[in-house]
Amino acid sequence: MLKVDLGQVDSLPLRPLLHVCILFFVTCLALAPCFAAEKLNATQLIELAKSKSPGLQDAITASFEAKVLREGAAWAGRGPDFFFATEAASEPALVIDDAPGPKMQSLAGSKLWYTVARIEAAGKLHSFHYLVDGKDFGGSLDLPVFGELSYLQPGVPTGTLSPKIMHTSKIYDGMKSEYWIYVPAQYDPKTSAALMVFQDGGGYTERDSGRNVLNVIDNLMAQKKIPVMICVFINPGDISESPGTPTYKFVKAYSEKWQRDLKDAMRSTLYDTVSDRYVRYLRDEILADVAAKYNIRKDAYSRAITGLSSGGICSFNAAWQMPDQFSRVISWIGSFTSIQWKEDPANPDGGQDYPEKVLREPKRNIRVWLQDGSGDMEIRYGSWPLANVRLANALKMTKYDFHFSFGKGTHNSAHGAAEFPAEMIWLWRDYDPSKTDQTYEMEPSEMAKPLFRVSIANREAE
Repeated sequence: MLKVDLGQVDSLPLRPLLHVCILFFVTCLALAPCFAAEKLNATQLIELAKSKSPGLQDAITASFEAKVLREGAAWAGRGPDFFFATEAASEPALVIDDAPGPKMQSLAGSKLWYTVARIEAAGKLHSFHYLVDGKDFGGSLDLPVFGELSYLQPGVPTGTLSPKIMHTSKIYDGMKSEYWIYVPAQYDPKTSAALMVFQDGGGYTERDSGRNVLNVIDNLMAQKKIPVMICVFINPGDISESPGTPTYKFVKAYSEKWQRDLKDAMRSTLYDTVSDRYVRYLRDEILADVAAKYNIRKDAYSRAITGLSSGGICSFNAAWQMPDQFSRVISWIGSFTSIQWKEDPANPDGGQDYPEKVLREPKRNIRVWLQDGSGDMEIRYGSWPLANVRLANALKMTKYDFHFSFGKGTHNSAHGAAEFPAEMIWLWRDYDPSKTDQTYEMEPSEMAKPLFRVSIANREAE
């Protein structure tokens, strides 16, 4: 214990200073547990593990929820380097991509186990689980390994993300929506820029959020693998302040029918409806406002659109309905299912109809990257994996310029985000800013491949 006798201090001017020093020291002691309990990132956890720091146990419990540790689902990664931790009564064996991982280390006096691993195959989705007493335990099908292009590289110039912009729609009867505009450092108002629109856009605006989209865009523009482009990140709208309008009545009825809250029902109305309404909203309202501020290209050849889940089908639908507005599409875990099927008498088609529409309707000049996984959800609207396989086969049979990336992941952005650099390079390959159009053709490598086949993955063998 620290003991100080102020009476022993001869110089009175020093006594206030000593008071301050003591107060500072006591404050530091009081705050020490707070610093120790701070959540750490993957790099910090790995360094603690390698140095066998006595603070590792506190760092693990501060960095992961107790429930996640108990369920064997705790991990942190940066690039190919990963930290794994779990609770187990006996020694767990880590399995990565169905192969033995490094040996787990125990923390004395606890049920915690940890290890550090390196997964070399970057830009891909991986999986892990444990074996405890010979039985499978915990893990995840969604373990993305990001490559260098997903992290901002030294010397790469960064652009500017606008403050949130609010918009009130006429096409959707007073719906209010928010969006952001990203202007790259290379943008020159004298030269029209390409354009890319992101649905559920707020989820893409943080650089190191687990999607790392802005990092990828800046890196690829600096390497001239994609054109200089302005990006619009738009969120689904909110109709709650416009009661009594036709849109409000429709969305309200849908929300009650399917027990979805009003904002979620509005998102579905925007994204899952098979019609040209949403793309008209983009063209006539949002992009018209963007074009008033920035010099963006009007040719579909220079415009791309992307989203995930319902935002995935929304992006495909926008290009399908108006290929004169968008010709390049990336869909992550797209909801090509019956979510809005026959909800609107004026637009009775549903997302599950798109394979047949691709097979039977006139061919559109679009380029499409699809992504899904066998672990994706299957609910009352249909099977996401099967729907994406059906659409991929329809695109294959009609010789569209498409790519289908199918893995084992579930309904989240991990797989798509890990591959985002490759997706963008593929989507914008052979782009020539001197052109305004191009007839897209299936790649010879895809032409030589067979149709996709389905194996039963979620039933026990008979």
